Amino acid sequence: MQPYPIPAQPVEVSEEIKKSRFITLLEPTPGVEAAKAFVQLIKSRHPAARHHCWAYVAGPPNDSQQLGFSDDGEPAGTAGKPILGQLMGSGIGEITAVVVRYYGGIKLGTGGLVRAYGNGVQLALASLPIKQKVPQAEFLLQCDYGQIAMIETLLQQVGGSILQSEYGAAVDIRLSLPAYEAAEIVNRLYNLSRGSLLLQPV
Repeated sequence: MQPYPIPAQPVEVSEEIKKSRFITLLEPTPGVEAAKAFVQLIKSRHPAARHHCWAYVAGPPNDSQQLGFSDDGEPAGTAGKPILGQLMGSGIGEITAVVVRYYGGIKLGTGGLVRAYGNGVQLALASLPIKQKVPQAEFLLQCDYGQIAMIETLLQQVGGSILQSEYGAAVDIRLSLPAYEAAEIVNRLYNLSRGSLLLQPV
């Protein structure tokens, strides 16, 4: 699995359109449960708002299994889908957008609503700081004490890490490797150790 961008921190933007106030909030949410929890949090913070429309891409940006959206009482297709469309177009993963609307008494029409919800998210995305997430894969490894330094050096070079070590007659190590190049790293370790180090995927 390739690295992908995720939000580095939350963002909030607010705008008024024909007396209605739209507050767009973006939040890093790794997983569907985190996304749903954020939606509930915003609803509890804005109980007087007329609508809390939302969408999320809760996993990697290309994972269609972790998408969701809601119009929350707005006409069908005028809020949740435009919000989701902006999130998917951004190529960012593990992100949830909630747009809170305080109704100002003037109807915007379906086209006006689509623009209001979509543009709010577009505006928030423009100021969103992002960072790269590198999906990890875990492996088990048994090695001699004399091989630990070589293993640690290689892990530093490739962005891996030791999660757990148990010292006995030999050393049992649980380690984490960048998933997208794990197979190549496993081969490098095998070659460096002249075939004595075999990694078992967890």
